[in-house]
Amino acid sequence: MLQLFFAVAFSAVPLTLYLPPLRSLNLFVETIEMFLRETSVYTGRVYPRLRLACSRVMASFTGVRRLLRLAIWVGVLASLLIR
Repeated sequence: MLQLFFAVAFSAVPLTLYLPPLRSLNLFVETIEMFLRETSVYTGRVYPRLRLACSRVMASFTGVRRLLRLAIWVGVLASLLIR
């Protein structure tokens, strides 16, 4: 049982090297919060414009699809009338 305890203990020790101490983690979280607070002003202006641009692109794709469907129907009707 003692050997199992030491095996688990020594396998967990290297994991502590990858985790930063809590005092460093608090500084990191504070920096991320400050960054998000400052960028929210810019993303608030960019997001509606990005949505408008995407909707216009998608509308153009659906318009092209509608024209293709119309061209196919015209072709089908023309081939029926030529016979």
